[in-house]
Amino acid sequence: MLEGTSDHHTMRLRMDHDTLLLRLPDEDEPDTGGGAAAAGQGKGGGLRRSSLLMAAGTVVSRATGLIRTVLQAAALGTALLASTYNTANVVPMSIYTLLIGGALNSVLVPQLVRARAEQPDGGRAYEQRLVTLVLTVLAVGTGLAVWAAPQIVAVYTPDTPGNHAAFELTVVFARFLLPQIFFYGLYFILGQVLNARGKFGAMMWTPVLNNLVLIAMFGLYIGLLAGADRVEDLTRGQIGLLGVATTGGIALQGLALIPFVRASGFRFRPRFDWRGTGLRKSVAAARWTLLFVLANLAAMAVVTHYANAADQELPTAGAGYTAYSYAQTIWNLPQSIVTVSLVTALLPRMSRAVAEHRLDDLRADLSQGLRVSGVVIVPAAFFFLAFGPQLAELFFAHGAVDAASARPAGQMLQAFGLGLIPFSAQYLLLRGFYAFEDTRTPFWMAVWIAGANIVLATACHLWLPARWAVIGMAAAYSLAYGLGLLLTALLLRRRLAGRLDGRRLCRTYGKLVVSAAAAGGLGLLVARACAGVAVPAGWTAALTTAAGGATMVAAFVLVAKVLRVGELRSLPGLR
Repeated sequence: MLEGTSDHHTMRLRMDHDTLLLRLPDEDEPDTGGGAAAAGQGKGGGLRRSSLLMAAGTVVSRATGLIRTVLQAAALGTALLASTYNTANVVPMSIYTLLIGGALNSVLVPQLVRARAEQPDGGRAYEQRLVTLVLTVLAVGTGLAVWAAPQIVAVYTPDTPGNHAAFELTVVFARFLLPQIFFYGLYFILGQVLNARGKFGAMMWTPVLNNLVLIAMFGLYIGLLAGADRVEDLTRGQIGLLGVATTGGIALQGLALIPFVRASGFRFRPRFDWRGTGLRKSVAAARWTLLFVLANLAAMAVVTHYANAADQELPTAGAGYTAYSYAQTIWNLPQSIVTVSLVTALLPRMSRAVAEHRLDDLRADLSQGLRVSGVVIVPAAFFFLAFGPQLAELFFAHGAVDAASARPAGQMLQAFGLGLIPFSAQYLLLRGFYAFEDTRTPFWMAVWIAGANIVLATACHLWLPARWAVIGMAAAYSLAYGLGLLLTALLLRRRLAGRLDGRRLCRTYGKLVVSAAAAGGLGLLVARACAGVAVPAGWTAALTTAAGGATMVAAFVLVAKVLRVGELRSLPGLR
């Protein structure tokens, strides 16, 4: 599912493909999102093993993705040159999601699961029709997108006399990268076929192959090719390497699932007899999810356009789209590992609670999810606020990027920082609506958040200097989700008979905020003290981040225990 990206962007569609989460519904779960398994749901041990395997795959994927991002920054920098590649690379996921990704995750795959359980042939014909439909739509859409690359790129970056060379390079990159649309679709539909058979591991682990390809590609670029400083200096060989390898990584990720699908018993035979088979009803049911996706895409396109304009005005400052995307990648890590994992575990229970009219249990699950995730999310948010510049220097001040060029990304990470709290909480609360089979309300929430983000980002673009405009947009993104959280909580409270365990949640989050703020302040003091220690060149950021971070963690645990934050026991080793 895609959110606020959640969906990178959140819509962070420039995000890793694996941010599109697959959840595990029970067989009586409503058609509200992500794919999953009907088989074996009652086997708690098997489900736990599958969940652990998926979580391990997610962690490894995120770790290799972070290494890839660090090497990418070292190879391409954070300025205008890097933004041409990054802008082109966000387009395929955007178009894939708009074409069929939202419908695939929210409606079509749950129908596939039901077909396996209810149809006489075990859903085999429905599977073949669904795979044929998805691949046909994506093949046609990919071809049209490659043909219309200049018009698509113009949505994300301006074609002005001063930006024409960057615009043309972005179009060239886009034509290399747009075939990813088809392979994204292949990966997700084959992964869902596997999940419908209770096979979860392959889909969570094959994204690591893509990251390894890109790690090797950026390593080759740094080691063997002379780096270009300007858009005009990039050679055809460098463009070809970046374009072919990037699309090749996504293609490998999708194609790698074919042996696993065959081993599971699926045999693909094209079937175009779609009429009268229920696919039309399934596609129609996805309309609210598609509109949800469109609202997020609109906000992402506006922010990307403005951020690229900042790169155009300050082509070497590193204060535009690439810095924004790198900062958001770091910022999203706690959410993608912690909150998403909790949602995977809680959503089936919440759906059963609604089906059985047990609102108290639904309310308790939402409260538990918010409180447990907050134990990690709240201190992570304050950590980003305190140590954003040091983290950016630690991760990105290598190769083509110096400390000064990395600083804007660190300031953007600080601006995103506290927004992690409402972003994570709103993501979890939306699952309450999905448990009611309500996809319409999440759409309207997306409209309000996207609208607020667009208005605030436009104000930053118009009124702030280019050096600070995109930092302001990062803060605007956080503020938009803060407003969205308030509205989401009010509407969900109505659905839950006027109660949302608000006092307990406010009490817990109040304690967490006090603990994290005190710990962050102490950690920052330690980091500043360590900044004066004589260390080899380039190691200051590592020393200050490690010393300040370790101090912050220890202080947070101590203060939270003093304040009797019971949810702290949910962390490993602190029970």
